Amino acid sequence: MTTTFKTVTTTLGLAVLASTFAPIAAAGCGDLPGKPPASHRLRPPYLMQAAYRPARFVLAADSAPPGASIVGLWKVTFTAGGTMIDWGYAQWHSDGTEIMNSGGRAPATQNFCLGVWEKTGPSTYKLNHVALSYDAASGALNATVSIRELVTVDHTGNNYQGTFTIDAFDPSKNPVGHVEGEITGERITADQ
Repeated sequence: MTTTFKTVTTTLGLAVLASTFAPIAAAGCGDLPGKPPASHRLRPPYLMQAAYRPARFVLAADSAPPGASIVGLWKVTFTAGGTMIDWGYAQWHSDGTEIMNSGGRAPATQNFCLGVWEKTGPSTYKLNHVALSYDAASGALNATVSIRELVTVDHTGNNYQGTFTIDAFDPSKNPVGHVEGEITGERITADQ
């Protein structure tokens, strides 16, 4: 009898806990904009208040390296000798990493590169990102690329400009190309 009572008590206790906390999860898929998810509409009000507690707005400077106004999404343009050689979208993250989607390269040849950055002065940042290049026909690796930037964000925080170098190396690490030029960036916002 005692064992049965403990089993029933434990099972009931777990069921109460599960029913209390399970409705907090919400998939969001198929829910209507402006209305809480269906799983939230059926909960007691005190759980709904806890689930919908507003989050604190986090500024880039709250979690980023000091003075990280570079954090965000940017439309970037690379020019060399007055000619645009590439463009794309670069996302600078608060943890000091960066990713770029190149609009000037076909996906078959690889159009994403990853980087790391650090602040070097007031509104000034250096970036080292690396890219891989593939032959579109064979899919074979044909180069590794080092792209270095030194950029300064303007006083509005919505534009940056600076310089870049691109150094390409064949799979045996022999240099196969070097380009220097200017880079500009324009911040992309949620309202654009």
